[in-house]
Amino acid sequence: MKYRRLGNTDMDVSVLSFGASSLGSVFRETDEAESIKVVHKAIEKGINLIDVAPWYGHGKAETVLGKALATVPRDKYFVATKVGRYLPDVENMFDFSAERTLASIDESLCRLGLDYVDIIQVHDMEFAPSLDIIINETLPALQKIKDAGKTRYIGITGYPLENFQTVIERSKVKIDTVLSYCHYSMNDTSLQDYIAYFQSCGVGLISASPISMGLLSSRGPPSWHPATTDIREHCREAAQYAQSNNLDIAKLAVKFSLENNDIPTTLVSTASEDELIMNIATANNDLTEHEQQAKHDIMERYMKPLNNANWANIEVLHYRKALKDLMKY
Repeated sequence: MKYRRLGNTDMDVSVLSFGASSLGSVFRETDEAESIKVVHKAIEKGINLIDVAPWYGHGKAETVLGKALATVPRDKYFVATKVGRYLPDVENMFDFSAERTLASIDESLCRLGLDYVDIIQVHDMEFAPSLDIIINETLPALQKIKDAGKTRYIGITGYPLENFQTVIERSKVKIDTVLSYCHYSMNDTSLQDYIAYFQSCGVGLISASPISMGLLSSRGPPSWHPATTDIREHCREAAQYAQSNNLDIAKLAVKFSLENNDIPTTLVSTASEDELIMNIATANNDLTEHEQQAKHDIMERYMKPLNNANWANIEVLHYRKALKDLMKY
């Protein structure tokens, strides 16, 4: 496993990191015993950054992860969790208030069985009524959490890339890391335009979901996926092309994302030991000539024509409409 420094932190993180969302049965129903084995295998194979959140399974992912980490020495891993996104019902889904933020970290530490996390992150900033709330309320609360020794670093996450720069430049609280998802994958590489900026600020970059939350997989995306029909169709055709060449589109997608040396680490989530081992092998080994050619063909035929098309604001608009409809009653 290769390691890279995460911004100006003291953390040398594995290029392949573990997304624990799958432990909360986000993508499919999972077995707790297998999930714990997957976490242990990931750490055994050199993965040392684990990302989780209260939102994933509404506490389940943190609870299962806590059980897995109970027998692992604390110096073998870094753990990042989040605040701000919590429950499935619209009315209680998001809360970026200082009060809820301060309570959330204690709940997470209890579920994880830890005294501190390495990174505490604001979860999906774009769903706040305004970024002013993130800047003036949530982040100062995270600073209090840091001052209390409950976290070592502070991070922000979200889908719209432009929000990162806005918050970094306006925040009086030092931002140590950003977590961007689905913006450095075969179908969307727009994160590349922000890497130099993050580097100039000393902000550590965590990229997540190289398979774009299932778009770049043989089974296809889950029903809730916000991608447009056009994006779905291009990715479906790409998966079929890979399959026709006896290849797995997910493997090609993971390797594509890991090949960018300017991205310190890429989060991949799985609750399957077989999938984990495949991802680690992909990280540690070069593609064959046949695989390289197929990856090139997929990019030229199916991905570049998309011109980094994305689903920005689609989820936020749906959320705001649902919240507005709720307030009518």
